[in-house]
Amino acid sequence: MDDQTKTYSIVPGQRQLFLDDDGIETISRLERTLHQPDKKGAVIRSPDPGSTIQTRGAPIWDPGAKLFKLWVTGMDNSARQSHDGLHWSPGDRPRPDLGVSMVVHDGTDPDPARRFKAALLDRGFAVSPDGVTWAKLDVPAIRSQDEGNFSFDEGEGRFIHTVKRGTDYGRSVAVASSTDFNHWDDYGVVFHTDDRDQEIGRQVIASRLEQPLVKQTEFDDPEHYSIEIYNMGVFRYESLYIGLPSVYHHTGKVPPGWEGFSRMRLSPYIAECVSKYGDYTGFYNVQVACSRDLRNWTRVAGRRAFIDASLLDSGAYDLQTIIGPSNAVVRGDELWFYYTGIKQYAFISSGGEEGYDDYHPDAGAVCLAVLRRDGFVSLDAGSHEGVLETPVFTLPVDELWANVDARRGELRADLLDVNGAALASSAPLGGDQRSARFAWTSGHPSELRGRKVRLRFTLRDAEFYSYWIA
Repeated sequence: MDDQTKTYSIVPGQRQLFLDDDGIETISRLERTLHQPDKKGAVIRSPDPGSTIQTRGAPIWDPGAKLFKLWVTGMDNSARQSHDGLHWSPGDRPRPDLGVSMVVHDGTDPDPARRFKAALLDRGFAVSPDGVTWAKLDVPAIRSQDEGNFSFDEGEGRFIHTVKRGTDYGRSVAVASSTDFNHWDDYGVVFHTDDRDQEIGRQVIASRLEQPLVKQTEFDDPEHYSIEIYNMGVFRYESLYIGLPSVYHHTGKVPPGWEGFSRMRLSPYIAECVSKYGDYTGFYNVQVACSRDLRNWTRVAGRRAFIDASLLDSGAYDLQTIIGPSNAVVRGDELWFYYTGIKQYAFISSGGEEGYDDYHPDAGAVCLAVLRRDGFVSLDAGSHEGVLETPVFTLPVDELWANVDARRGELRADLLDVNGAALASSAPLGGDQRSARFAWTSGHPSELRGRKVRLRFTLRDAEFYSYWIA
């Protein structure tokens, strides 16, 4: 191997995760494991038990007010605020005619009147100095079919707006982005289901039918089985973009004239449509995908569920409908995810009466789930050592850090030259450490700055989540 070896770069301080194979040259005896977040339950409920609260945004920190702020749907006043992210109270009501619900804070904008920015689903965009007084911009809307999410990549100054569009694959996800909030690049549909999703989805439906403690759907008809992407929050996290698609599993068609419709509080137009045409029912789970460019996406960990339905007797809201988070909120060494949980199928939860057997008067809430920082996926080794080697890169700085759970084992690092010869070797890391610095027993990275090197990690009885050079 010579200096013509293909290289890649590592940005100092940017954590390298293992959701895809980018940054992995060779790997042996390591298993990639998806980790589900720990559910904490509902954190925002409606004072009106007949209302279904949902979110299509994520809490943002307002440095002026020193509060977390979040905008929800299903309430007369969409604004909520919190000191700790757990206990939420009403905020100042925003301009009601715009229906603000997807908001980010852009502290880098030199114009204070534009620090808060909102995507108005299928209606364009708006800006505000405080999240209360909003001005709609003369900017074309990103076309959507009733679903969207919105995030801000502060590092690149990039706004990311995902929307739902119909394709031959059913409900699918399109992405648009902007770096000035005036001109948007619409990439079109970039994420949809495929034949593998249909195969896995049928297995998931069959498994659910065998679980009496999980809420079953209103109708089950294999003729109407279909797996689609209902929506997808997309956000930048460290070295990549992460998508959390809400995967909709159709399980049956609600027949026109179904008597349950007569007991539901629907608008006259919706009532007429569903009585004439019926509707579909099903359930959701949230999966994980990742991308390096917002256009090409990799499905993570065999498309297993990242957030799945809670059990019927758990007291939870996320029994049937789960709309995934729009972003991850970094809180120390944890990631907090705010998502929508609804006790029944979202359409049927539009209304109802206690006479309808499956109607829940307190149907939906904003729920919280907490994950170890960087904890989406780990590379795991058992009693036999596993090894990962990176491609060649130019060493920018001289401190190497890792996020690892090695309570029963250890993780070691070596810096190699382009031909694989060791230049520096570390002492082993042990214990459960979310931010651990390697100590060096031979050689030292400070002597190698600016040189082309590769990293080799060796672990035993450990879970390896990420590393970074700082």
